[in-house]
Amino acid sequence: MLESLSQRVADHLIKQGLVLATAESCTGGWVAKLMTDIAGSSTYFDRGFVTYTNESKQDMLSVKESTLIQHGAVSEATVTEMANGALLYSLANTAVAISGIAGPTGGTVEKPVGTVCFAWQRQAQQAQTATHYFVGNRDSVRQQAVEFILLQLLKF
Repeated sequence: MLESLSQRVADHLIKQGLVLATAESCTGGWVAKLMTDIAGSSTYFDRGFVTYTNESKQDMLSVKESTLIQHGAVSEATVTEMANGALLYSLANTAVAISGIAGPTGGTVEKPVGTVCFAWQRQAQQAQTATHYFVGNRDSVRQQAVEFILLQLLKF
C-alpha cells in the first residue's frame, strides 16, 4: 500500500516539477526511504533530515529553542520550523515535516501516545499543518503517519 502510494506521490512531484525534502522525527526517515526506493528518485527528491532529538532539530533545521520550550517537539509550531529548515538547507522547493509520539511510552495527558504533528510547505508559501491522533502500536502509529503525509502531498 505505502509503496504504491509513494509511486503516486513521485509521479505527482515529477508532473508538477517539484523537488521534495523531508524532516522526520518519529517516522525515522520512513518517508525518505519510500521516496528513494523508486528508481530515478533524484529527479524529485533532494534529501531527508532525521532529527529525533531537540538538539538535532535545532542544529540541522534551525528550530528555535524557544519554540521547543514553549510548544514542545510535538507541536505544529515545531513542525512548521522543521519544514522551513528543510527548505532552507536543501535544494528542494517542497518539504514535509513530522514529529510525534509513537509510543509505547512518552505520552502525556495533553499529548497522548499516537499524537503526531505534520507540516507541508512549498517554497515561498506558508506551511500547512495538522495534528492527528493515531491508534495502535509504535509501528502502526508510524505507518499511519507516513500514509497521512503522503496523502497530503498528493492533495498539495
